[in-house]
Amino acid sequence: MAYVISDECVACGACAEECPVSAISEGEGKYNIDPDTCVSCGACAGVCPVGAPSEA
Repeated sequence: MAYVISDECVACGACAEECPVSAISEGEGKYNIDPDTCVSCGACAGVCPVGAPSEA
């Protein structure tokens, strides 16, 4: 199942830089994950300073 980014996101960009399939893009006030591209590797969750990404 794809990861999602919660409203706790501080838009630091660490997750987007770490994503191996470029599924994460900057959105309005927070980053978003494309569920069709996400491979559920968890790399984004591992680098997020506030724990915003989680499995949906």
